[in-house]
Amino acid sequence: MTMSDPLGDMLTRIRNGQRARQSVVNAPASKLRGNVLEVLRREGYIRDFRREEVRPGIALFKIELKYVEGEPAIREIARVSKPGRRVYSRIADLPRIYNGLGIAILSTPRGVMSDNEARAARVGGEVLCRVF
Repeated sequence: MTMSDPLGDMLTRIRNGQRARQSVVNAPASKLRGNVLEVLRREGYIRDFRREEVRPGIALFKIELKYVEGEPAIREIARVSKPGRRVYSRIADLPRIYNGLGIAILSTPRGVMSDNEARAARVGGEVLCRVF
């Protein structure tokens, strides 16, 4: 069965894993998911992730979740742009998540980046998700 929203599935796995206090969660690998995980690692929301081959042509990401003093580093993670309703934003209209305490992850012509990186690069794009 095909999945209609693979990125939303990965975000849900991360959210559920942190609520269950797991140290590692698995998600099927893809380029978009890897780019989003790279932004989450760069911004300090996850410890690390690595790609593992299950069998030829099938790969998984092992995502190491981060906890600060026993509490999850990610308090809220939500999909913004969904398959049924895409959300695009110009540079002037980029959302500030909790007045700059959180981040929005965008897919831009220069690649997947956080809202702060997009402002510095002066590019807009599709708002994939928001993290706090």
